[in-house]
Amino acid sequence: MLSINAEQILQFMAMYILPFARLSGFLMTLSVIGSRNFPAKFRLLFALSMTILIVPVLPQTASIKLFSLSSFLLIIEQTLIGITLGFVSRLLLETFVVGAQIIAMQSGLGFASLVDPANGNSVPALGQFFLMMCTLLFLVMDGHSLMIRMVVESYSTMPIGGEQNIQDMLYQLVLWTRWMFAIALVMALVAIASLLIVNISFGVMTRAAPQINVFAVGFPLTMVSGLILVWLTMGYFLPHFENQLARATLLMCSMIGTEC
Repeated sequence: MLSINAEQILQFMAMYILPFARLSGFLMTLSVIGSRNFPAKFRLLFALSMTILIVPVLPQTASIKLFSLSSFLLIIEQTLIGITLGFVSRLLLETFVVGAQIIAMQSGLGFASLVDPANGNSVPALGQFFLMMCTLLFLVMDGHSLMIRMVVESYSTMPIGGEQNIQDMLYQLVLWTRWMFAIALVMALVAIASLLIVNISFGVMTRAAPQINVFAVGFPLTMVSGLILVWLTMGYFLPHFENQLARATLLMCSMIGTEC
């Protein structure tokens, strides 16, 4: 006769709850899925479905008492690991939003603002345009599938209950933010230099002919120049995104301790 005691039930629950904590934290911060546009109920069902699928293939873990302080701390640890891994995708997309905001502020296009439905903040329309393009490229290139695969791989390299170095993961994430600002500045560098030349030209014109109203003439011309520069920037958008996605992949590989 089959007999199941309470300890076996609690161990079975722990076997699913701990992987679910890492996956739920990851999906909470993952781009597109973790945004406000994605319903929380679907995100929860997605995390539950993934947990049910991957738990049978995970390596065996030591016996864990579910209702204990150590188990509570372990759940928090797994959630932080998932949040840290998912935040990489946010930084990936925010790279191009920052670049768009730099261009918008320099060209006067920053006056046109929209409410970002993902974050609820008011951002320049150009930044929202770049964000939509990045999101589409991220989905087309299966960036979400790649990052989900990284999280599943992390259960082998960073097993539940093992020694985890979350501080090192956070430190790598902070160091990687320099690439976010570097790539954003590289994208906007041509526009900044071109608009600087335009502003210097208007300064010379104002000096040579003081009767010219520089605000009535210069501001519309600066905006038109900014639109032209944005159009020219589109030709280099895809290579920048591919390079940044490759860097994000290498970062996640380094964080989970595996080779890409």
